[in-house]
Amino acid sequence: LRSSAEAAECMKKLRQILRYTGSCDGDMEKGSLRCDANVSVRLKGSNTFGTRCEIKNLNSIRYIVQAIDYEIQRQIEILESGEEISQDTLLFDVASGKTKVMRSKEDASD
Repeated sequence: LRSSAEAAECMKKLRQILRYTGSCDGDMEKGSLRCDANVSVRLKGSNTFGTRCEIKNLNSIRYIVQAIDYEIQRQIEILESGEEISQDTLLFDVASGKTKVMRSKEDASD
């Protein structure tokens, strides 16, 4: 997937399938279904994949889009300033519209 819109469409389709099969009611707000999004960007023209950050426990399609869009922009700003992105597990704060570090994965072997 290459955008927040594609991620949202994928999640909508998955939720539709789960509801149709009776596997799950797909109620994200009640916690029946959650989404973790892995986001990485790379410099234009680069063939090297970027450092992945994982946003945990997104509980609505709207927040999936907002969190991914914010994280893409955050990572672009880091790379454009010449800094490196650290591999982190993030939470999305809906009040601020920003991701926050939950824990660093730099030393983790997941």
